[in-house]
Formats: sequence, C-alpha cells, structure tokens
Amino acid sequence: MPPFSNDYVIDIKETDKQRYMGEDLKRTYFMLLVPAILGFIVLFFSLWLNWIHLKLYPVPKMLALTLFILSVVFAVALPIFYRTLFANKIRHQTETSEAEWLKFEKNSIRIALVTPYLTLTAHFLNLPKFYLSGTILMALYAIYYFYPSKKRIAFERRIFRVK
Repeated sequence: MPPFSNDYVIDIKETDKQRYMGEDLKRTYFMLLVPAILGFIVLFFSLWLNWIHLKLYPVPKMLALTLFILSVVFAVALPIFYRTLFANKIRHQTETSEAEWLKFEKNSIRIALVTPYLTLTAHFLNLPKFYLSGTILMALYAIYYFYPSKKRIAFERRIFRVK
C-alpha cells in the first residue's frame, strides 16, 4: 500500500482517536483517584503527628457492616449491573458509537472509584480490622480492575464492537 493512500490516513486518524480516548479515560480515572490518595496521605500524617485520635470514638457495628457492604456494591455489584444494562441496550446493534462507549467507560470508572472514598471513611472511623480489610481489598480491586490500560481499552472496544 502506498504511504499516501486514503486508507493509510484513515488508519492514522483511528489510532489518534483511540489514543485520545485512552487519555480521556485516564484523565477521568486520575481526577477521581488522586483526591482519595491525598486524603489517605493527610490522614496518615495526621495520625502520625497525633493531630487526631481515632480510638476515642466507638463506631457502631452496623455502620462498619454498612460501609463494608457499600464498598462491595460500588466495586463489584454496580459495575457489573451497569455493564449488563449497557450490553443489553446495545445487543441488537452491529456497531457501538465511540461517544456512547466512552460515556459508558467513564461512568463505570466513576461508579467503581467511589470505593476508595468509602475506604478512606472506614479508615477514618477506625473500623474493626475485618471490615477495614474488606473495604481496602475492594478499593484495591476497583483501582486495579478499572485502570484504563491499552489492553483493557482494546479488549472492551472489541467486545462492544466500537467502530
């Protein structure tokens, strides 16, 4: 194929669009994750410098259980439910528009990255170790699974037939 054919130019534009979409998803991901990370840094330095004392206030067991369940819901259940709704919505389409898919991916990231904030709240409230460990695991799962890597983006685009 000659380097100046129209197909070659279209291929370049497609990769630029995909790169832009990846950058846009990463921007959304980090804009939601960085404040939670900063919150953890502030919390740990506050505890280290003894500015706050978490052991002074007992936390009801029901609140601990509720935060744990909410972290599981936001990390696992709601993303699966939202993905199922999206797949059901586009099941009869032969192609999915990029804008529609990008909106779905951004919303999935937004749903899942509520979990680090729940973990920050759980740590601040000094929950019992079991519940705190569970919320931390759910936050780590959400952070890991929903990171918009090139492989994940390519896989998702292929599954949902994004053109």
